[in-house]
Amino acid sequence: MSRPGSHGTLLTVAPTGAEHAKVDVPQLPVTLEELVATAEACEQVGAAMVHVHVRGADARPSLDLGLLKETVAALRERTGLIVQLSTGGAVTDPEADRLRVLDALPDSASCTMGTVNFGDDVFMNRWGFVVALHEAMRERGIVPEYEIFDIGQLASLRRLLDRHGLPAGGKVHVDLVMGVPGGMPGDAETLTAALRLLPEGASFSATGIGRATLPVMLTALASGGHLRVGMEDTLSYAKGQPVRDNAQLVARAAGLARIAQRPPLSPADARALLGVRSPVQV
Repeated sequence: MSRPGSHGTLLTVAPTGAEHAKVDVPQLPVTLEELVATAEACEQVGAAMVHVHVRGADARPSLDLGLLKETVAALRERTGLIVQLSTGGAVTDPEADRLRVLDALPDSASCTMGTVNFGDDVFMNRWGFVVALHEAMRERGIVPEYEIFDIGQLASLRRLLDRHGLPAGGKVHVDLVMGVPGGMPGDAETLTAALRLLPEGASFSATGIGRATLPVMLTALASGGHLRVGMEDTLSYAKGQPVRDNAQLVARAAGLARIAQRPPLSPADARALLGVRSPVQV
């Protein structure tokens, strides 16, 4: 079965996340300059989209709207990447702050399709909040990426689309986040099972957490899917070998995509795949 965009591969880089501490991972990009320089380096080796969590002056996760707007503007000024903001934040962030992320007007934003155990924590995503995100993104012309942490959340996505219509851009793109403790396992069997539940015509990316990185990456490529990689999701390049930087992970994904004869999509091609409009030039 041919899937949308399967002639190439959309590579998304998730460079920072909200879980790792700078003091433990010195190479983690947390300042605005570090983040933008990372995005530039990743674009050069094949990334077309950047999935962004921002940090404050104390290097801790932040949903400060001013920081978010500044980050979106800097990434647009210095890269051609699709800028996607996380509405997940940290697992403790209140819903109102997570919704306010959309006021930074990124190209895309995440929309997690249900509550999931997240290690020792709970990542709460009530149905009403999911609907509010979906509708607020459509009002602002922001294209969602529906993040799926467990297979049952794909049924919730079908319910969302049936009851509330297509998202901004008119296309459905899913990211299968696999290997989170408490979510679906990161293996070929689970990914294959998930594909049977994708909405018709949807494109998908897959993210393998930690040691699930390579099995998920290889299975996704063989299944016509796209890839998300980055230090948000893994800090190990190989057994006993820490990640040097995000560009190292993107370069590996780009190399595997070329081996699969599905080379990295340009940002322009990725915009067409996802239905992301070009940013307004001011």
